[in-house]
Amino acid sequence: MTETPNGGAQALPVPVRPPFPLERLLFALGFAIIAWFVLWILFFVGLIQFAVVAVNGHANDELKRFSLSLVRYVGQLLDFVTFGREERPFPFGPYPRAG
Repeated sequence: MTETPNGGAQALPVPVRPPFPLERLLFALGFAIIAWFVLWILFFVGLIQFAVVAVNGHANDELKRFSLSLVRYVGQLLDFVTFGREERPFPFGPYPRAG
């Protein structure tokens, strides 16, 4: 309570809190699960790339581009989960391109 110039009391405004972002929480949980699966796919692609290097002596360029796009996708997923970005990642937004 504060006093007004004429001596009366005035109630202080109560700050308005935004509602709990339940929809974002559900999307974040879903994207976190997707990120976990994509991370395992990346590990598998890395193993395949090791096998290609063992056989051919050099890395496969297509696998490099594919793994780079997956790494960028995981980054987008984790950015959304940690509130680093507001735009939803793929499949609601564009898929990141490699290079």
